[in-house]
Amino acid sequence: MKKWAIGFLSLSLVVVLSACGKSSDTLKIGATAVPHAEILKHIQPALEKEGVKIEIIEFSDYVQPNTQLFEKQLDANFFQHQPYLDSENSKRKMDLASVVAVHIEPLGAYSSKLKSIDELKDGAHIAIPNDATNGGRALSLLANNGLIKLQDPNKVESKLSEITENPKNLVITEHDAAILPRQLEEVDLAIINTNYVLDSGLDPVKDALLIEGKDNPYANILVARPDNKDSEAIQKLAKALTSDDVKKFIEDEYKGAVIPAF
Repeated sequence: MKKWAIGFLSLSLVVVLSACGKSSDTLKIGATAVPHAEILKHIQPALEKEGVKIEIIEFSDYVQPNTQLFEKQLDANFFQHQPYLDSENSKRKMDLASVVAVHIEPLGAYSSKLKSIDELKDGAHIAIPNDATNGGRALSLLANNGLIKLQDPNKVESKLSEITENPKNLVITEHDAAILPRQLEEVDLAIINTNYVLDSGLDPVKDALLIEGKDNPYANILVARPDNKDSEAIQKLAKALTSDDVKKFIEDEYKGAVIPAF
C-alpha cells in the first residue's frame, strides 16, 4: 500500500511539473524601437492567447541584435532586411535565417536646411549609413535621382570608391545609422533609415526630399536561428506578424511611412 502511494505521488509530481513546463512559451525578441517594437507590442495580447509570451528587448544599434541571437541570448530579432542579414552572416560567420517578411521602410533623404532637393548646392555635405548594405542603398538613392553615377547601379553594396561621376562635387561621409537624425544640423542632407526617422519625430511621407519606391528588396524580416526557426512558438509569432490585424495596424499607425510586405 505504501509503495503504491509513493509511486502515485511521484507520478503526480511528474505530471504537475510537466504541466507547468508546457503552460506557455516565452520568446526573447530583439528589436529597434520604431516601428518594430511597436508592432511586437501590438501583437502581444493575441500571442498570449496562443500560449506564447514575448519579451521585447529594444536595441539602438544594428549589430547586437544579431550577435545576441547567434549566441542564444535572444530567440529571434526583428529590425533588418535580407541584404543586411546576408552581409552580417558573411562578415561575422553566422547562419541566422529569415522566417518571414513583415514590412518595408523606404529609405529617405532629409534636411534641416533645404526645402527641396533642387536647393542642394555644389560641394554639399551628405551623410549616409556606414554599414555596407544601407550605405550602398543610400548611394543608389542618390544615383537614381541623378546626383551621382555608380559603376554598377544595380549592386546592393556599392561603395564610395565606386562613384564614377559626382557633378556637384558632393562630400559624402559615412556615419553610424542610429546617429544620422542628430547629424541633420551638421550636414546639408542625411540619408536615414525609416525606423530612426520615425523615432526622431520626422514624417517620411511629408519630410523626405528623396525617398525609395515601394518596389524594393528591403523588406524587414523576422529572423531566428536554424535550430529554432521552425519551432511552434516562432511560427506562431510569424503568423501573428503577417496577420490582417497587423496589416491594418501598420497602415493606420504609419500612414504610408511603413508599408506591409505581405
